[in-house]
Amino acid sequence: MSKKILIVEDTEDNRQILRDLLGMAGYTLFEARDGAEGVAKAAEHRPDLILMDIQMPVMDGYEATRRIKANPELKAIPIVAVTSYALSGDEQKTRDAGCDAYIAKPYSPRQMLAKVRELIG
Repeated sequence: MSKKILIVEDTEDNRQILRDLLGMAGYTLFEARDGAEGVAKAAEHRPDLILMDIQMPVMDGYEATRRIKANPELKAIPIVAVTSYALSGDEQKTRDAGCDAYIAKPYSPRQMLAKVRELIG
């Protein structure tokens, strides 16, 4: 059975890139367009990994991550912050919110696949 990945990302182009890359690699994908939808879909689908954008409408990735990690049934799911906010201190902020890893945009497809495989195989 293929591993499940939840993509929480408000930009369609960014979702499409991940869809192409991870779909071809054999992962089952679910998508959410904002943090609130991401929290709901995490509970619904119990993915093996969550790729979390930080800057989103409705609820940002920090808050969505905190809510997912606060749920005892979901807190073991690794969350990767995927953000164009690559300022000093931002990686620490994502870790403080509960993210397990951090990838700055723009990333290379090889870098993204390597991180996903490192976390869930």
